[in-house]
Amino acid sequence: MELNQYLEVFIEESKEHLQTCNVQLLELEKKPDDLSIVNEIFRSAHTLKGMAATMGYEDLANLTHQMENVLDAIRNNKLKVSSQILDVVFMAVDDLEAMVMSIAEGGDGKREVTEIVKKLALLEKGESIDSMKAQEEAAAAVMEIESPRSQAAEYDQFEQTVIQQSKEQGYSCFEISVSLREDCLLKAARVFMVFEVLEKCGEVIKSVPAVEVLEEENFDHDFLVSIVTKEPQEDIKKKVLKVSEVANVDVHLVELHKSLEGPLPEEDESVPARMDSTEENAEKVSSVSSQAAETVKKEGSPSKQVNAGNKTIRVNIERLDILMNLFEELVIDRGRLEQISKELGHPELNETVERMSRISGDLQNIILNMRMVPVETVFNRFPRMIRQLARDLNKKIELEIIGAETELDRTVIDEIGDPLVHLLRNAIDHGIETPEIRRQNGKPDEGKVTLKAYHSGNHVFIEISDNGGGISREKVLKKAISQGVVSEEAASALTDRQVYELILASGFSTAETISDISGRGVGLDVVKATIESLGGSITIDSVLGEGSTFSIQLPLTLSIISVMLVEVEKEKYAIPLSSIIETAIIKREDILNAHNQQVIDFRGKVVPLLFLEEVFQVAQRGEDEFYSVVIVRKGDRMAGLVVDSFIGQQEVVLKSLGNYLTDVFAISGATILGDGQVALIVDCNALIK
Repeated sequence: MELNQYLEVFIEESKEHLQTCNVQLLELEKKPDDLSIVNEIFRSAHTLKGMAATMGYEDLANLTHQMENVLDAIRNNKLKVSSQILDVVFMAVDDLEAMVMSIAEGGDGKREVTEIVKKLALLEKGESIDSMKAQEEAAAAVMEIESPRSQAAEYDQFEQTVIQQSKEQGYSCFEISVSLREDCLLKAARVFMVFEVLEKCGEVIKSVPAVEVLEEENFDHDFLVSIVTKEPQEDIKKKVLKVSEVANVDVHLVELHKSLEGPLPEEDESVPARMDSTEENAEKVSSVSSQAAETVKKEGSPSKQVNAGNKTIRVNIERLDILMNLFEELVIDRGRLEQISKELGHPELNETVERMSRISGDLQNIILNMRMVPVETVFNRFPRMIRQLARDLNKKIELEIIGAETELDRTVIDEIGDPLVHLLRNAIDHGIETPEIRRQNGKPDEGKVTLKAYHSGNHVFIEISDNGGGISREKVLKKAISQGVVSEEAASALTDRQVYELILASGFSTAETISDISGRGVGLDVVKATIESLGGSITIDSVLGEGSTFSIQLPLTLSIISVMLVEVEKEKYAIPLSSIIETAIIKREDILNAHNQQVIDFRGKVVPLLFLEEVFQVAQRGEDEFYSVVIVRKGDRMAGLVVDSFIGQQEVVLKSLGNYLTDVFAISGATILGDGQVALIVDCNALIK
């Protein structure tokens, strides 16, 4: 069987099972007496073990098997859940994750896990991992392989007849004693493989234990098979030894010393009878084969999953990317067709183009939904991280996750993991106080961090809030002034939110001591840059003594966006609708001047004007009596973009400008319009400073 075709599915499913282990272990820590949680972890470990064994990753399978033994002891009430046991099992999961990552990166999945295997073996016995003597015994137990037990087959009269007449026709009868390794995981599968080898050598006439027993894996590690064959004894032994996880093979010739009881069959039809009998046995053996194959399947054969109940199928993300790229080209051609249809004014063509637009719009929604991934794929990694950080910092922290089912485009999901990690570490290190300080302030010892995701319009919001000490306006301003981030004059005019957002400045940090958790001088500017590169924004709210909330706004998708097309002289620009509040026509006399900046009064607010012809250095024409203005917003800040005219709303495909044009100011990309022209997409976040 070619296993490489299953590798991607194996990696994905392994990650899912390990994530389940992590999540359920955290639950078990909260509810140590809940055996249903133990059973859930055991099932994931058991499936992972079977998958790894089938794929040939023995180190991965062996470690999972040892972890499974500890879990089995817990669910059978031989062990009681303790922090020591959970710590060791968590360490085992870490090693398993490292092995899977090695495989995903093209490695062999091997890892030095002797120490963790020793610890698991000790825990399984109910012994302390601090005992050196116990460690030595565990190591010996791991390495020891029992010698095969001597077995003997007893043949009935019919089997003796088969052996005797086979010998007369030049066949030999051999008994093959097979010993599987102590750590063999899928015994039925190995039996199947041994039988498959022997069937190619000759005909199987007997097995000890019986076929039914082998099917159910109700044997230790040794079994015996009798075959009639013309192949040499040594060749048979070599072939069986090549089967994975076979520890020892002993082949010896069967000699019938005593006379056969009862008459022999009278006619030469005895040979066909022998063959018929052998075929019956072969059918039994084939049942072992099918049973073993079924066992492999149950244990988690990494085939492409099709869930009949949920009707879901795994699809490689690269295929979805290709599909998306093809559809993006279709969107461009759709725009071209719509324009040609308008120019020609042909009724039937118009009708056909409109129908095609509706159908392609539905297709677009389906493709975008196919790319949507629940944010829980990112959120699930955080509970384990929070647990470890809380222990490192001697803090008590509860993590609450809300809205993990909220979906985002896969391209966005891939990018937000690191920013969220940084914000969570920041909340735990700087936000949540130590239990002593919380008690002094009349708070419960345990702090709370809430991670929340929800949809709103064409955006997804992710909020990280804590009930810690909050952000001190005075402390931030003092630090910002000392670091030259803001002047004293400007500082006094800043709102609270503007002050809090100063901590997003490059190199800004209020940490008094540098730790492994945060405060390395990197600050949150990296978080801000990453989020804004995704077309999102971040805002901060805080109440001193009560806690802080970091709110991230992200677009649902990055590939196809709705824009307002505008014209500046003969050039066309696209402004994302997600940034637009409204459009307006203003008179020249409505423009005011304040602090060397042209502004307008927009619904009681002073809004600065930006002339795109100046920003993008387009050839300027004379002053007009009326100006077309697009009011855009970033957070609580607004600006009016002055353009020559509005073209209309359109869905466009966002294309990057390439590696040579990465630093173009206020341009986030480009798109190809229906008439073949290129329109630059305006980055409103960069314009609003």
